[in-house]
Amino acid sequence: MSLEATLWSLVQTSFERQGLMRHIGARLLQVESGLCVLALPYSDKVTQQQDGFHGGAIGALADIAGGYAGLTRAPAGMEVATIEYKINFMAAFQGGELRARGHVVKAGRRLIVTTAEVMHIDADGKESACAVMQQTLMVVPKNY
Repeated sequence: MSLEATLWSLVQTSFERQGLMRHIGARLLQVESGLCVLALPYSDKVTQQQDGFHGGAIGALADIAGGYAGLTRAPAGMEVATIEYKINFMAAFQGGELRARGHVVKAGRRLIVTTAEVMHIDADGKESACAVMQQTLMVVPKNY
């Protein structure tokens, strides 16, 4: 099995265990070493009171994209856990879909630093910046 196929399988197996991601309808789009891209379609499951994407849903999507990017750089048999993230929301959106692109900035033995950019894609395919996140992950033993 190629490295890309191995990484896809690793991330997909873990992603399928994420009840929140299933509930809100997030999809895994791309996995490479140090990279993960997720999509989240607009629905009433991810909105706030003004019908825009909820900041909690945006933050969760960014956290998971960054986390899985980090997982691709963790040692075999290990997992990652978020120990901190900071997110900046740049604009609110309705409709369309969000795409979170997480990538590794630095992978150490114990800590991994990632970033994630969240873009909104409207019905016409226009992309607009939605949020940006920086995250610190801790490498932990896999327990499942």
